[in-house]
Amino acid sequence: MINIRSRLTYQFMAIVTAILLFFSVGVYFFSKLYLEKRFFKRLQDRAITTTTLLFDLQTADTTVLKLVNTADKELLSDESIYVYDENLKKLVFASQEPYKGLFEELIPNIQKQKNATYHYAGYYQTLGIQLKKGTASYWVIVSAIDQNGKDALEDLRKILTVMILVGLLLSGLSGWFFSDKALSPMSGIIAQVNEIFPANTEKRVEHPNKSDEIGRLVATFNQLLDRIEEALTMQKMFIANVSHELKNPLTKIYSQIDITLLQKRTPEIYEESLKSLQEDTRTLTQLTNTLLNLASTVVNAEAIQRTPIRMDELLWDAKSQLKKWHEDYQINIDFSDFPEEEESLMFNGNEASLKVAFMNLMDNACKFSESHSVFVSFSANTQRIMISFFNQGPVIPATDLPYIFRPFYRSNATANSVKGHGVGLAIVAQITKLHNGSVDVISNQEGTTFTLRFER
Repeated sequence: MINIRSRLTYQFMAIVTAILLFFSVGVYFFSKLYLEKRFFKRLQDRAITTTTLLFDLQTADTTVLKLVNTADKELLSDESIYVYDENLKKLVFASQEPYKGLFEELIPNIQKQKNATYHYAGYYQTLGIQLKKGTASYWVIVSAIDQNGKDALEDLRKILTVMILVGLLLSGLSGWFFSDKALSPMSGIIAQVNEIFPANTEKRVEHPNKSDEIGRLVATFNQLLDRIEEALTMQKMFIANVSHELKNPLTKIYSQIDITLLQKRTPEIYEESLKSLQEDTRTLTQLTNTLLNLASTVVNAEAIQRTPIRMDELLWDAKSQLKKWHEDYQINIDFSDFPEEEESLMFNGNEASLKVAFMNLMDNACKFSESHSVFVSFSANTQRIMISFFNQGPVIPATDLPYIFRPFYRSNATANSVKGHGVGLAIVAQITKLHNGSVDVISNQEGTTFTLRFER
């Protein structure tokens, strides 16, 4: 795999090379146009000089050649000058013998244009000027090879090639240097990250410039470390709390069995011991089932099956199930804000998990209420379903409210008054989250209200 530094260098080289090629091609193209224009201008000057000497001054042929060559300090390579009478179809003047069919081939190509006409004939650059004197029509044709222009373009190609290669080399070196300088903070970040796990999760990555891209990446990574540290802390607390909650009933069961076996006792004492063991076993079973519920909502979050549910009927089912377990509970459900459309009562979710959430909130409300009662209010519309659970129990301190949905967290205000494990609300929060809902709590002297909101 190519690392980032190499990729940046290659990309920088590609960009610089493309720019150099673009400008080199432009320089070569416009230089070629300039040389061609300059050479055609010289051919035009030759043609005008020849016409003036030959027709206006009536100079002899040999004298014309001498004067034309004297007029131009730089001689043209393989130059040919012809004056052709178009009417008589014969040469009036020629600097050298033309090949057969030259004018029949050349004149139709150049006479389509007015004034001076430029034309390429193989390696030759040709200029034709039509001259009319009365009824006579003459063509003055000058052709030559721009050898100096070709040599200049060849030298320019060599220079541009060398410059592109040098630019490519310099761009590679500078790209490697600047990419190394740009990525140098990453090496420090990697070294800092390697020092974090697993010994000191409280350490954070530092970067001097917090506003650049690497600084924002470091900030995001530090936020991830915060969440990881919080998860690890909760995991440690979870393990410690589970160990403690399991240890108490198991120790109590073992102690009762050990004491009972010390000596023979009456059937009444054995029966009393068995009832105590039964109660401790029930507590242990309830804790195990609660932990399994919590684990299933976390581990199987993606595999949870959702079906359309009538939330009002599910609320009644939760009430009926809880009443079978606790006959002394008083659960009052208010449907005064009942919608007229049945569709407003439907919600796409997992029936079993939502029923567990409702039962946990009802159970908590009844446990912490002196009258063992809870008042449930239900409302629904096309946008959301809202269910509130109210009881008149102990006030939850404001400092405890942010933590009551954590597993095994129990407020000091209620920990000693009511038996529990501190897992029920954690299960409620997780189930609500799985259904894209929210759970809020308000606690004051009038009572405590837990509100579930499920958006459609």
